[in-house]
Amino acid sequence: MKKSKTGFWFVVFTTSLAFVVSQLDVSIVNIALPQMGRSFAVGVSTLQWIVDAYTIAFAVLMLSAGGMSDLLGSKRLFQLGLLLFGIASVGCGIAWSPVALIGFRALQGVGSAIMIPSSLSILNNTFSHEPKLRASAVAFWTAGGGVSIAAGPVLGGLLLHISTWRAIFLVNIPICLAGLLCSIYLIDSKPGKKRGFDIPGQLIWMLALTAFIAAIIEWHNLGAHSPFIYGGIIFSVIMLGLFLWREKVAESPILPLDLFKSTNFNVFIGLGMAFNGCYYGTVFVLSLYLQQVLHYSAFEAGMAFLPLTGGFLIANLTSSVIMQKHGIRIPILIGLTIFAIGFACLLVAKQDTPYWQLLFPFFALPMGMGLAVPAMTTGTLATVTPNQSGIASAVLNTTRQAAGAVGVAVFGTMATGGPDAIVKVIMEIGIVAAICILLYVGVVFRWLRDL
Repeated sequence: MKKSKTGFWFVVFTTSLAFVVSQLDVSIVNIALPQMGRSFAVGVSTLQWIVDAYTIAFAVLMLSAGGMSDLLGSKRLFQLGLLLFGIASVGCGIAWSPVALIGFRALQGVGSAIMIPSSLSILNNTFSHEPKLRASAVAFWTAGGGVSIAAGPVLGGLLLHISTWRAIFLVNIPICLAGLLCSIYLIDSKPGKKRGFDIPGQLIWMLALTAFIAAIIEWHNLGAHSPFIYGGIIFSVIMLGLFLWREKVAESPILPLDLFKSTNFNVFIGLGMAFNGCYYGTVFVLSLYLQQVLHYSAFEAGMAFLPLTGGFLIANLTSSVIMQKHGIRIPILIGLTIFAIGFACLLVAKQDTPYWQLLFPFFALPMGMGLAVPAMTTGTLATVTPNQSGIASAVLNTTRQAAGAVGVAVFGTMATGGPDAIVKVIMEIGIVAAICILLYVGVVFRWLRDL
């Protein structure tokens, strides 16, 4: 094996490139949705598919990718993911129809599903014998992704100002190339024990999630009484039950159910779902709100999201300091509280709300999420052995992405109907999300224990 450059900052920088590019594509698309809609002459449901094709593929394949990372070695999976993501980004940039764009977005999701658990596995294996260093590495890795998801609308606004929506995908290419070149010098993890691959489990999980998301997205177009809608939801519930049974009896499950014997692990999974479901759906609706209700240009809307970038950056770096002094519970509790306050403050959003009134929720939401997520990720990795880090991170990110896809589908469907519907759904999000997040504070108090 070649002598590897495994200095702290080199490893963190290289692995963070994967998280940066994957999270950037979650949010950068939102700001371009109105222009895409005009370009292809499509409605909100098609725009939801452009967003959710990525997150669905991300979520349905990450469980398998996490196991493959532990089985085959994280470095080669990391490189394969970057390569696929780069190729798919080129396809998105030259897409000739909505169907083609949705297809290439799904391929981007495949690339992300492969490279995210493997990047966390590299971090965990490199710093497994130094818990404090691992916590710092995960915090900076998370900070990179957090800043990129917040910076996506800002960068998207700039690119739309000087070019077209196609540029938001082509910007991924140099990031992927940099990651591939740097990854040559990373130390690969040792392949784990040889085992089979649960193809039936993978297919059942894919059917369960896709059917549910499809039913929610098409709810507005087809109506609740459509067989496609209620049939899709019933089918997804049956498939989910079948999936859990399959994973219980499979010799090599893609979702080892023994992970859920840990109370801490379950709390972290629920926390990740709450954050992504609320945040992804809210940013989708806020992008529509800024451009279709307040009539901001794409550039102005992008700049309006700038506080999100600062909020994530400050919070992620602060979280690392708090974790080292007080453990994982404190930053999670503080983050949840700020997150809930941010949602409550969205109640100011009206048809003619001045931007300065939106500044606090635009800053508080990423602050709360940014404080809690590094602690959540570090805690998740600490609940498993090093050779399970790939599948553990895959489960965490699978559930987060699935919740994010559901959030976009549900909130987007509620916002279909023009400016009045958009304003109404933002108010509903503010009330319901704030209450749910505060309830989860009680869950953390009651069941989460420091590691």
